[in-house]
Amino acid sequence: MISKSHWGLGSSLVVLAILLLVAGIALGQEQDPIATGKNTNMNAPQQKNDQEPQTESPSSNAVPVAKRNWAVQLMKDFGGDQVSIWTSPKNLRFSDASWLIPVGGITSALIVTDATYSNHISHNPSTMSHYNTLSTAGVAALAGGAGAMWVLSYKNHNSHWRETGFLAGEAAINTFVVTEAVKYGFSRDRPIQGNGNGDFFANGVSFPSEHSSVAWAIAGVVAHEYPGPIPKILAYGLAGLVSYSRLRARQHFPSDVFVGGIIGDMIAQNVYSRHHDPELGGEEWQSISQYFRNHLHPSAGSAGTPFVPLDSWVYPAIERLAARGLVHSEFLGLRPWTRIACANFTNEAAESLEERPDTTQMDGIVADLRAEFAAEFAAYENGPENIAKVESVYTRVMGISGTPLTDSYHFGQTITNDNGRPYQEGINNVTGFSAYTNFSRFSIFVDGEYQHAPSAAGYPLSVRQVIANVDQNPLQPYQPVATTNQFVIQQAYLSTNIESWNFSFGRQQLYWGPDYGSAFLFSDNALPIYTFRLSKITPFYLPWIMKYLGPMSIDLFFGRTQGNEFPPRPLMHGEKISFKPTENVTLGFSRTTTFGGEGRAMTPSAIFHSYFSFTSSFNYASWDNPGKRNGGFEFSYRLPFVRNWLTLYADSMTPDDPSPIDAPRRAAVNPGIYLSKFPHFNKLDFRVEGIYTDISTSRSNGGQYIYWETFYHDLYTNLGYIMGSWVGREGKGIQAWSTYWFNPKSSLQFAYRNQRVSSDFIPKGETIHDGSVNLNYWLNKEWNVSTLVQYEQWNAPVLATGLQKNWTSSVEVQYWPKNWKK
Repeated sequence: MISKSHWGLGSSLVVLAILLLVAGIALGQEQDPIATGKNTNMNAPQQKNDQEPQTESPSSNAVPVAKRNWAVQLMKDFGGDQVSIWTSPKNLRFSDASWLIPVGGITSALIVTDATYSNHISHNPSTMSHYNTLSTAGVAALAGGAGAMWVLSYKNHNSHWRETGFLAGEAAINTFVVTEAVKYGFSRDRPIQGNGNGDFFANGVSFPSEHSSVAWAIAGVVAHEYPGPIPKILAYGLAGLVSYSRLRARQHFPSDVFVGGIIGDMIAQNVYSRHHDPELGGEEWQSISQYFRNHLHPSAGSAGTPFVPLDSWVYPAIERLAARGLVHSEFLGLRPWTRIACANFTNEAAESLEERPDTTQMDGIVADLRAEFAAEFAAYENGPENIAKVESVYTRVMGISGTPLTDSYHFGQTITNDNGRPYQEGINNVTGFSAYTNFSRFSIFVDGEYQHAPSAAGYPLSVRQVIANVDQNPLQPYQPVATTNQFVIQQAYLSTNIESWNFSFGRQQLYWGPDYGSAFLFSDNALPIYTFRLSKITPFYLPWIMKYLGPMSIDLFFGRTQGNEFPPRPLMHGEKISFKPTENVTLGFSRTTTFGGEGRAMTPSAIFHSYFSFTSSFNYASWDNPGKRNGGFEFSYRLPFVRNWLTLYADSMTPDDPSPIDAPRRAAVNPGIYLSKFPHFNKLDFRVEGIYTDISTSRSNGGQYIYWETFYHDLYTNLGYIMGSWVGREGKGIQAWSTYWFNPKSSLQFAYRNQRVSSDFIPKGETIHDGSVNLNYWLNKEWNVSTLVQYEQWNAPVLATGLQKNWTSSVEVQYWPKNWKK
């Protein structure tokens, strides 16, 4: 059996098979020459007033509707329909990926979250029975209504009624056969069977939902035979009620009704397009494949575009342009940016340089950015093209001498902001690649790598007792750190650009803060989580008086973390809006919520409260609890008189309050200053940031406030790493960097970091000091070498006696091949 909770080859095969089936249904009529909307099986000429003709047109050989043998006709149509459905995947084209991939992504996401949803809705037998009856009644109402139209058409001689009832029945029968075949092929357990996880290839018949597929098939025919708003609302509304009732009856999972609804709707479209007589009325029903082929020819600004990875040289380059007043539309607290957005920033800087020439390296930055985004600029001139590109191939060898810190949730990290890559004393390695493809409005990005890290001893009993005490968890058994040899997908997502709104799904990076070394609500300190994300590529303005808020941008996500144990399987969502009331001031408000998880329901009420409630979570029961909410506020300000030199900024966060502005005493704060150049040393910059989460309130004692909650005892972690700031719980720190830029891409950087952990959190406290030198040098346009040497001292009596030291050195080589088009 293959459990949906452990995504692997079997689940991937399920999704692949569904994609092929759906593609076959969608393309079924395209392999038939009659798929143009002309009727051959029912093509007797009809009067447009819905009355049956009394005589046959002399130009037609078809049998009049009144004289047709419907049983014989049904058998002929059924055979042709089934052949077209099961054989048409051979007609797939590359352009069909534009709709197949989103369908596959949604199906995959639903399969991953199916059990969580089903386990958290009512298990009351009376409620389940009520919804089971309601779903059956809904299908009966749709089928009965269509059947009544067919029967009554003989009494009132209404050909349109007769065709509607006949095609609805034909669609329902075809759907029933296909759904039954798929159900027994995948043999998925229902939510009330087995372990409740919805295992595939077991003994059930849950996937897909037969009620949903039949309901949507009948509704589709009726809604297109009578395309007015009321028939559509009634037909599709009733089909939607059937699907919802199957979920609440716990007869099916969300992915079951989603796939079932798609199958039913597409089979109905197939039947309708092959056999509908347009002379009777109704509307054309274009297949989803035809729609995407005919209508998805986007403008350059609406073409598919991936995000620029957070470790790219592009971000410091654009930030230097912004600090000099050459770019004003960027939002540093909403990263990553898409390639199209970065191309827009480059254009903005170029226009600013025309008005204010600058010879201190800014021209060189713009020139290198133009080369980086040449494909995006070419798209504006010649239109977007489908592109496939291996973006980079890289390998990094890192040696650590001495014991490093690896537990960011308690004792800190030696290596920060490295996307959660494992490391231990000895030789560590990551070797991987990143690649993307753009087609139409869509983009796919993948970053995968092999990771190796040595083994290490586990925590002794005394340390495990401290951890159990501060986290309020049971004492965990001794567990040594095994050698890591694994291939990891660092990022993999699909995105679509719809009028400058970017919708993306998958494992993707997120950085919510203006600071260089830390972000409270989301950073690159941990492995990215799987999310649905909506972001704005270009800024927008609100209407009326709110336009004075200036250009605005929005970022929203809904996702799920991994590796949590207390409790397992929590969910997370976040919302952020930033705006610029002047070109020198940026303000941002954000909020994230962790909710659900084992022991708390993911009901509609809980989801609603997680977005809109502001009262304490203690006021809610487990079945509608809004979870742990964190409010954020940030700003950046280019200071007067030194506008092109000095920028002041800060990030802040407070738990359980709408915003840090509302509760400054309970807020964690991360202020910083960026000096973009020195007098007479234009290639040298300096930055310093302070940070603390050791809030001066009684609630903060013991590390049980920031990044911890009474129900979520490993809050804000993904696979053990904090997703926010490396400073962690009850910490104070300072970071400083000074960078000399040889050219727009190559640099030499000196850095220092100090961290202190409160003694009321970790007994006797902890201090960390480290300094590093990082050389990043581009040999040419395709080869980049980066070296790092770091020295660290740490003193944590609970971990080791006396001062501990370690040296870290690394060499990374990256190859950036040229584009190739597909």
